[in-house]
Amino acid sequence: MKHRYLPMTEADQKEMLSAIGIKAIDELFEDIPEEVRFQGLYNIKKAKAEPALKKELSTLAAKNAHAKQYTSFLGAGVYDHYAPSIVDHVISRSEFYTAYTPYQPEISQGELQAIFEFQTMICELTGMDVANSSMYDGGTALAEAAMLSAGQTKRKKVLVSETVHPESRDVLKTYAKGQNIEVVEIPHKDGVTDIDQLNALVDDETAAVIVQYPNFFGAIESLPDVEKVAHQHKALFVVSANPLSLGALTPPGKFGADIVIGDAQPFGIPASFGGPHCGYFAVTKKLMRKVPGRLVGQTHDDEGRRGFVLTLQAREQHIRRDKATSNICSNQALNALAASVAMTALGKKGIKDIALQNLQKANFAKETLRQHGVEIVFTAPIFNEFVVRLHQPIKEVNQRLFEKGIIGGYDLSLTYPGLKNCMLIAVTELRTREEIELLAKELGDIHE
Repeated sequence: MKHRYLPMTEADQKEMLSAIGIKAIDELFEDIPEEVRFQGLYNIKKAKAEPALKKELSTLAAKNAHAKQYTSFLGAGVYDHYAPSIVDHVISRSEFYTAYTPYQPEISQGELQAIFEFQTMICELTGMDVANSSMYDGGTALAEAAMLSAGQTKRKKVLVSETVHPESRDVLKTYAKGQNIEVVEIPHKDGVTDIDQLNALVDDETAAVIVQYPNFFGAIESLPDVEKVAHQHKALFVVSANPLSLGALTPPGKFGADIVIGDAQPFGIPASFGGPHCGYFAVTKKLMRKVPGRLVGQTHDDEGRRGFVLTLQAREQHIRRDKATSNICSNQALNALAASVAMTALGKKGIKDIALQNLQKANFAKETLRQHGVEIVFTAPIFNEFVVRLHQPIKEVNQRLFEKGIIGGYDLSLTYPGLKNCMLIAVTELRTREEIELLAKELGDIHE
């Protein structure tokens, strides 16, 4: 009989106990004093037969509202994008979904090549020289970029724009506290980084200037203006970029970025409940030996055959805290593989086409909402998100939209108190003209 999992029978249990020389499981706990052992019963439901259990779990799962059932205009860092069906097929292969860190290249060539391809495609998208094999997510990648900058420049102050994702800024502050690094936030003006305020705040103690592209409000930052200020003070220029947007926008590497980081979620990684994700981390050649995490390189063996290995770093950088560039002990190789498969399936033309669809549909939605009397808050150019202001609390608006089968946008007052009754709306390639027009009609009716 084939099982999707391996059951443990009483015979299996007796065989294991016999193999280790004991007669009962309780003997494993003899060293723990009797008085501190838990003697009662756990407050959990009694076990059910498999059919009954599957029915109960299916009933619970059916309570979830998801993008396959509702039309979603919710973004704010996690997006409803097209994922080619081949993605799930490849990452479901056991040699990938059970893979561990490929320290032994002689038995890990498939995993190493997949990581190498991910690094290569990230470099092509960002315009950078070197990319690592992935980070936990975009937020940790951003914080690691700040830590690298502080170490490289020997400075203790980091400037980060208020238009960077609020959760990423919180992760940065957590990292910075342990390293005694000061984090200063640059105010925004009309939805983009205020360059005058940046000029006032930057100084010779600044390790890095960090902006997001497109930023959290969906607006496209002027990277040349930020780069000029950062490099005038010999600070590193760090850009957190949506990788899909780089199919349509000029890559940060072309604007002199020193570090480009972000989240690969738009490529083949489902929204789920906000994770898991896959952060990417790309740098100039000058910084390649300071990159946290793993790097895979291409080489040739004695017989001239192409092969792949972990390179530029010693193994102790991952397992010995005092020797590490960063104490990243794992990565998101399976999600990096998902992103690689998605990018490969789409190809350069496909990524560009989808990026342009995001840009065009979002701008169509923006104009349609304006025609329905909805206020557009900022005037800066956008990619696939923009901000509107309504006459009611966004929580109430989203409840009314939900009743119409629509998942509304993000309530900006949750993280930006000055943006009361403001909603961040995301429009991806999956949204149709009819869905956009329905949203505009419903918001227009609510707004009156």
